[in-house]
Amino acid sequence: MAEVLTIARPYAEAVFRLAKAGNTLSDWSSMLKLVAVVADDKRIRTLLGNPEVSAKRLGELLLDICGDKLSNEGRNFILLLVESKRVEVLPEVSELFEQLKTQHEGVLEAKVASAFALTDVQLKDLVAGLESKFKCKIEAKVDVNSELIGGVKVEIGDEVFDASVRGKLEAMSVALKS
Repeated sequence: MAEVLTIARPYAEAVFRLAKAGNTLSDWSSMLKLVAVVADDKRIRTLLGNPEVSAKRLGELLLDICGDKLSNEGRNFILLLVESKRVEVLPEVSELFEQLKTQHEGVLEAKVASAFALTDVQLKDLVAGLESKFKCKIEAKVDVNSELIGGVKVEIGDEVFDASVRGKLEAMSVALKS
């Protein structure tokens, strides 16, 4: 996964700079989400490694599927990725672009994993605490993960706050072994 992100990051940063300069962040966001879904489709993925499908044909196919939802710059970006044999990183490019966009807008995205569904009050309190710590607006995406046993695990950028029972048990296990 780290290798895919390493490949995708320069593309996401370049598109972000282009979108920021052109004041088209939301347009690029929509385009990248669309092409990420298309590139992540099982049928398209089978074509990526197929030597019988030329880069030109693959590019035409992707552009036909996306239709008029892509600007000329968006179309050129897709063709660049096809020529570079990097279509498979489009979902990651889209995700990294969204992170850059939210940071630019003064919003950080928090991935919250909880052992149980959070009530609205619990989520509001958690977000308020995170906003206080990070001094900016936090947009939380919550997933329920019963493997955590109890508590929550929060990821914001490269920082991870693990307040789950599972995390505490793993830390205890490491401490006892050393």
